[in-house]
Parts: sequence; structure tokens; C-alpha cells
Amino acid sequence: MAGHSHWAGIKHKKAANDAKRGKLWSKIARMIIVAAKVGGGDPAANLTLRYAIDKAKAANMPKDTIEKAVKKGTGELGNITYEEVLYEGYAPGGVAVMVEGLTDNRTRTAPEIKKIFERRNGSLGAVGCVSWMFKKRGLITVKTDAIDEESLMEVALSNGADDMENIGEFYEITCAPDAYDGLKAALEAKNIPLDSAELSMLPENTVTVTDPEIAQRILSLIEEFEDHDDVQEVYANFDIPDDILNKIQ
Repeated sequence: MAGHSHWAGIKHKKAANDAKRGKLWSKIARMIIVAAKVGGGDPAANLTLRYAIDKAKAANMPKDTIEKAVKKGTGELGNITYEEVLYEGYAPGGVAVMVEGLTDNRTRTAPEIKKIFERRNGSLGAVGCVSWMFKKRGLITVKTDAIDEESLMEVALSNGADDMENIGEFYEITCAPDAYDGLKAALEAKNIPLDSAELSMLPENTVTVTDPEIAQRILSLIEEFEDHDDVQEVYANFDIPDDILNKIQ
């Protein structure tokens, strides 16, 4: 969990300073298109679409852009087909990595992902080589200066959370996937500002990385994956202690 926590914090800082908002919107639009194509264009009846639209709103994506993506998915604005892909492998230091993507050309994306692994001293593995190390969970983060820990814990644990951890700048709350909607709604009803809320793949165990050079290689690998147009999410099971993280940032 700690490895994911560190990366959640890093991603937050990266997003806050990232000028590539157009690329982020493009990735979310793909997610909306696929969700609408599979489950229909009504977010009230399509949970996956609702999650995608929530993510779009959190990224300040314009309403008309969201609506166009939904219509592309339902076929009202032409037929666009994206395929879900999953790549598994290893980063330096034996860290497990999962890369989820949406692509309109699998034969283009696969070699590009393989090349990124190799260029950053990692390796692409076989299907199933690391996915067993991760479990789907609800993940909600709240800034520690937004509310005191005891008050937040009381609301979280009484509304489906099964764990809460103070990771410095954030409180990290986790829950079972089927408890996510109710927990998120309960926190919002109490006017608790959520920094992020998502269904994620969290590692069951982590690999502690104490070598600054290896830590930098891991972060560079993941960042390059996240910059790839076809990549939606990257999950890894590293744990970089704060003192090592501070040396390389």
C-alpha cells in the first residue's frame, strides 16, 4: 500500500504542474467512449460510464466534450472502436508493473510498450505474471489539512471503509469495490473535500526500494508509460521511503 501511496502523491504533484491537459482529456474521452459502447449512454444505468464521467469532471473536462465522447460511444457520432489491453512486466529492482490501455491498433501499441520497458531497464512479461499481486479496491484520498484524522476516520469506517492511513500530505482510505459508491457519497454528504476518488488496483505486497538510482529508473519508466497516448492506468508495487524520494525529486 505504501508504494501506491507514494505514487499517488507523486502523480498528484505531477498533475498539478502538468500542461498536458489535452492529453489527459483524450485518455478520459477514450474511457468514456468504451464505457458507453459497452454499457450504453446512460450513466445512471452504466456504472463504468459514471466512473469515467466523474473522472472527466475531476479533470475539468468541458461538458460538451464529455457529451461528444458519450455519443461517439453509442454510435451517434460515427463508429469508433477502442480495444482494452493489459501489459504486465517488471521495472528495475524486481518491481511488478501493470499497464492498462485502450487502443485502436493493438499491433502498434504492444511493441511500443515493450520498447518502453526495455529502454528503461525493465522487461515485458507474460500474461498473468504480475496481475495476481494486485487486488481491485476503492481508493479515496483527502488532504490532511482539510479535516482532522479522528473525524474523517469516524465517517469513513462507519460507511464501508476497511482501512485509513495517514501518509503525510494525504489520508488514504480504502474499501471493497462494492462499498466505494456509498463511501464516496457519505464523505461528500459531510462536505469533506476529496482530493481523489477511484477504483484502483492496489498491490497486496510491496518491494522496498532503497537505491536512489533504481528508484529514479522506476519513476522514469512509469512516467513514460503515463505519457503514452494509449495508456490509461499504470500500477506498480514499489515502496520508496521518503528519504530516498526526497533525494531524487
